Amino acid sequence: MAWLDTNVKDLFFEDTTVGRLKKRIWEASEEEISQILADYEIPTPSELAKPGTYIQTTIRKHVIENRKKNDMLFVPIGCTENHGIHTVTGLDTFMVTQILEGVRRYTAKKGAPVNLTWTPLNFGGHPHHHIGMPGTIHLEDEVVKRNLIDAMVGFWNDGFRKIVLINNHGHQWLLEAAIQELQKTWNLPGIFRVIDWHRAVREFFRVKERGGDWDTNFVHADEAETSVMLLLSPEYVKMDYAEETSVEGYLPEGHFDKAVDPFARPSKWSEGQGHFPIEIGSIPEGVVGFPTLSEAKKARRTIAAICSYLTLVHDEIHEAFPSGKVPPIEATTMRTEKEMEPYLKEPFSEGWRPIYSIPKMGL
Repeated sequence: MAWLDTNVKDLFFEDTTVGRLKKRIWEASEEEISQILADYEIPTPSELAKPGTYIQTTIRKHVIENRKKNDMLFVPIGCTENHGIHTVTGLDTFMVTQILEGVRRYTAKKGAPVNLTWTPLNFGGHPHHHIGMPGTIHLEDEVVKRNLIDAMVGFWNDGFRKIVLINNHGHQWLLEAAIQELQKTWNLPGIFRVIDWHRAVREFFRVKERGGDWDTNFVHADEAETSVMLLLSPEYVKMDYAEETSVEGYLPEGHFDKAVDPFARPSKWSEGQGHFPIEIGSIPEGVVGFPTLSEAKKARRTIAAICSYLTLVHDEIHEAFPSGKVPPIEATTMRTEKEMEPYLKEPFSEGWRPIYSIPKMGL
């Protein structure tokens, strides 16, 4: 396997379309980063209520017309969670929707914008150490999974055959489980994927001593998250209120990684509990780190990277499977082409059947 070297001794990019994209952005000048952000029209105020941005705010006739050109759907996944008194509990939702709105604006310039939906999770699941924090609203794991599965089935029934969940919160394992359960029970032809956007561009959260732009490693409601919000949605941040905290674990460092897996340690942060105190008993501030160090400029390259990467995801899926085309049915599911024929027709066309009339597989 070929690797692309950089000017940082422990950083290499794979010689693939993904690796080459990341290397280009890693080495881009500040002027080039400014141009990338301008191409995505970042920053732009939130478009959650703007007509024509989300399928729920777009005239139905136009939704259908656009879906016939591009049947990919990006699904923002956030939550309601305490991120300190200096910002809002909807931070995760605003962050991911602002990013995806930029991607939609960019793809619209090509004539077939990616489709966006309002998030099916205004509230979400949480790891144990977040439970009990005022402002953090927790849904049971099965509720989260059921919500996502039912939403994906509904989107598929509406003709969106490529569904990509873009995650901005610490409940990634539930999103993965929802996709697996969706296919074990419904077995639908299509593309179903989850991307934790922070990990997708983890290189761009590197600290300065490792060649990056940050003073501290990304954890929660800290320098990184607050800086991203200052770039994307500064109206939701009040820096005068920012507080600093630190949390000491009970075991030596080196076993569990930080939020974006920057050190390739044996375990992800989510793979254990009990080796550090829970949030409500140790940091009632709701912050793990130093949001006082936050600056919008620190997030510029990171946001340029994720917008560019999500565009690459969109373009490569769309090229392999244009609107109306799905991966080979009998090679990727246990359905037959004949069985799926009425369900894959254009909704309300002759012979179309809603997916809810198909027998589940019930594995």
